[in-house]
Amino acid sequence: MVRHIVLWRLKESANGRGKAENAAEIKRLLEDLNGKMPGLLKLEVGYDFSRGAESSDIVLYSEFESRAALDAYQTHPLHEAVKPFVMAAREERRLVDYSCEP
Repeated sequence: MVRHIVLWRLKESANGRGKAENAAEIKRLLEDLNGKMPGLLKLEVGYDFSRGAESSDIVLYSEFESRAALDAYQTHPLHEAVKPFVMAAREERRLVDYSCEP
């Protein structure tokens, strides 16, 4: 299994919306991908509540059957359709991809 974790800091406003509205829309768009892609086992989006200087605003946590499944997700048309909205709303992006195999 492979885990894909992405953290974003969002702009104060983008896409004609404020930060909180964009976070909610990103959550909706991404979580809607559940069950629609081969090899995607789980995908959830959470909001940061600590709001510290080093915090991100939202996080994506996802699990895939394999690295090949993660690679396929990256270029899947449904994921590609979400990217422009997220890219316009984000100020910063960090990610970690790792295998759960020993």
